[in-house]
Amino acid sequence: MSDAIKHECGIVLIRLRQPLQYYKEKYGTARYGLHKLYQMMEKQINRGQDGAGIATVKLNTSPGTNYIDRLRSVAPKATQDIFQQIHQLFIDASRKYPNDYPNIEWQKNNIPFLGEVMMGHLRYGTYGKNTIHACHPFYRKNNWKARNLLLAGNFNLTNVDELFQHLIELGQHPSEKTDTVTAMEKIGHFLDKENERIFRIYKEKNYDNAQISLKIQEELNVASILYESTKKWDGGYAMVGIIGHGDAFVMRDPNGIRPAYYYADNEVVVAASERPVIQSVFNVPLEFVNEIQPGCALIVKANGNVYEEQVLSQSIKKSCSFERIYFSRGNDADIYSERRQLGKQLAPKIWRAINGDIKSTVFSYIPNTAEIAFGGLIDCIEEILNKQKLQQLAQTNNENEKLNILNVRPRVHKIVWKDVKQRTFITDDENRDVLVDLGYDVSYNQVKPSDTLVVLDDSIVRGTTLKKNILRTLARLNPKKIIIVSSAPQIRYPDCYGIDMSILGHFVAFQAAIALLKEQDKEKFIQDLYEQIKQEIQKPKEEQTNLVKKIYEPFTEEEISKKIAEIVKPTELKSDLEIIYQSIEGLHKSCPNHLGDWYFTGDYPTPGGNKVANKSFINFIEGKNERAY
Repeated sequence: MSDAIKHECGIVLIRLRQPLQYYKEKYGTARYGLHKLYQMMEKQINRGQDGAGIATVKLNTSPGTNYIDRLRSVAPKATQDIFQQIHQLFIDASRKYPNDYPNIEWQKNNIPFLGEVMMGHLRYGTYGKNTIHACHPFYRKNNWKARNLLLAGNFNLTNVDELFQHLIELGQHPSEKTDTVTAMEKIGHFLDKENERIFRIYKEKNYDNAQISLKIQEELNVASILYESTKKWDGGYAMVGIIGHGDAFVMRDPNGIRPAYYYADNEVVVAASERPVIQSVFNVPLEFVNEIQPGCALIVKANGNVYEEQVLSQSIKKSCSFERIYFSRGNDADIYSERRQLGKQLAPKIWRAINGDIKSTVFSYIPNTAEIAFGGLIDCIEEILNKQKLQQLAQTNNENEKLNILNVRPRVHKIVWKDVKQRTFITDDENRDVLVDLGYDVSYNQVKPSDTLVVLDDSIVRGTTLKKNILRTLARLNPKKIIIVSSAPQIRYPDCYGIDMSILGHFVAFQAAIALLKEQDKEKFIQDLYEQIKQEIQKPKEEQTNLVKKIYEPFTEEEISKKIAEIVKPTELKSDLEIIYQSIEGLHKSCPNHLGDWYFTGDYPTPGGNKVANKSFINFIEGKNERAY
């Protein structure tokens, strides 16, 4: 994606199912779990570079022994920073206590972070400041083991105000009004209630408090806690939690918006945001890695038992299609196939746009994440070309003509190169624009003035990089025509489930629709819609309709694409410019099992999405450059 947007977060849960001595004997180190945690976090670095955090829990510790450790960082290489600090703890211990250090039980009791249950989180901040305080995991402390809670997630909730008010009604006094803190306090409240429920049962049976504490740890109903906590949530989430005595869970929202996968054997239970990360780190085949189903929780008890349980009723599955288009790692078997199909779906449109003139067309892509879709595009272009060749071959018996026909190939070149980001000390916008196009460079002498240049991108969100950088750079080649192709459809609506695409006015497709309305003297239509939406926003979110759809109804996709081309075309570009987008039908054919398309269609999977879209339009009209939830 050439537009720089922040997105998603990465989560990891690891539960060792054998004593630490087992891993020392088999793998040469008791830090086996920590090493795997580091590897999994590094392999998900694509999901978060604003910060990172880990937490570990030690099982079956004696009173007076620290059993929960947490470390977070916002260093430039946060994951490496965290594990370097932890590594130093082991080096220091080995030097200070050389005689005790070889004993694994001593290590567990005396060195932080050497536990059996561990979580990791990589943060991309869609909201809030980039500080340690904003980094997951969050920690709710208590002297009772089974009341401690560690929580991290990849999520956004659209109804934080409503949930916050419910906490107040429960008698709490939350210190913050953020979705993460609100989620933690909701789960923490019902964790406390479950503790109290079990306590009362055994108190009536005359168990002493120490015995009751153990009973609580054994009988804690994690699924019930999660049901009571999340039944009023509106949003997308994949959330990992650890309770102080060792129970752990990974829960997914009822629509399956945010991804989560797991693998279990007799040595380990592991969960993560992405499937190939588990495959690579633990060297397991695809069929052994399971997707956590929507509305379900993977629950790992302190005794090592693991099971998946339905917590909330599953709604229509609306997995985020942007995961497939761009966010997730492309080495996932299904994602690789889907991205190639996205490229293939675009080939007929592009063939028509170049009028079948393959000899005068150069094909390229930007950024590198578009490479897989580009491969699919070229494959399909070649299929179309081969059909044309068959027709031409049938019309000649001349061997030289046949060879010339067979030798025609798509002209594929790496045209655009992204250079290392250059630092500038110029602060005013006018002069900064002079330097902005230095971030990209081109391959010279591959494109002729008579050529059409086709460049594939993952998606076009704001169009800013396209206008201020890429198209300025391509203008140096002076082709006859440039066609920018997006493997994603037009992004028309804000996301409110975890991607930093939350401000309606930033989207170039929305800007194009507004510009078209104004060209047709329909300012009154815009103002009237604003008044309608102000009335609509007064309704409960469950009753609201996404009225922003009306902005796009008067226009075809092609009309909006044409206006986008006008908006993003820089003055120095003399070539003709055309923008081609993926169709919604092409998206669904390519990703048939991941139909979350609300940012393209406005069809939100939860009521809160409609509310956010409406509020975003109000913000746009009122000049508020802020997210709507």
